[in-house]
Amino acid sequence: MITTVKFSRIAIALLSLGVMAGTTGLASANWDQKHPRRAEVNGRLAVQNLRIKQEVREGDLTHKQAHALHAEDRTIRREERFMAGQNGRHITRAEQRALNQQENKVSRQIGR
Repeated sequence: MITTVKFSRIAIALLSLGVMAGTTGLASANWDQKHPRRAEVNGRLAVQNLRIKQEVREGDLTHKQAHALHAEDRTIRREERFMAGQNGRHITRAEQRALNQQENKVSRQIGR
């Protein structure tokens, strides 16, 4: 009987882990869906990342300046993810506009 109880506890623990892992996979699959407004905002962030790296290579930005710009972009990306989490995995037009304004501010700082 003791071995059956231990086996049952182990089986329950493994099943619980499997359910949690499966649920996590589904949540991340939903999270990765490309909504057009999210894709546009995140695409701009990716392009800005490349521009920052290029400016550093060309010597137009210092590593310290690039770090600060990357930090601003990370803040925008976190805000985009938060907004999407509040709105069924997408962002509204007003939120997109606000994020684009923030990205414009960072963009103007690149390659001055």
